[in-house]
Amino acid sequence: MRISVDRSRCEGHGLCAQQAPAVFSLDDNAEPNHRFEGTGIPAEHLPAARAAIDSCPVAALREAM
Repeated sequence: MRISVDRSRCEGHGLCAQQAPAVFSLDDNAEPNHRFEGTGIPAEHLPAARAAIDSCPVAALREAM
């Protein structure tokens, strides 16, 4: 699974980083950093990554094909 991040929608709530800290973090400007951008997310992080997608209040995250 890959995740696409729509940075123009992100408002820096940080719920993704709370739900999946091994996948997401926020920089000093509350911009999301996706540690596996451009690659598939390792299987052990998939449940947390899906929880992060579901928790985003502005739908800035989505599963990419």
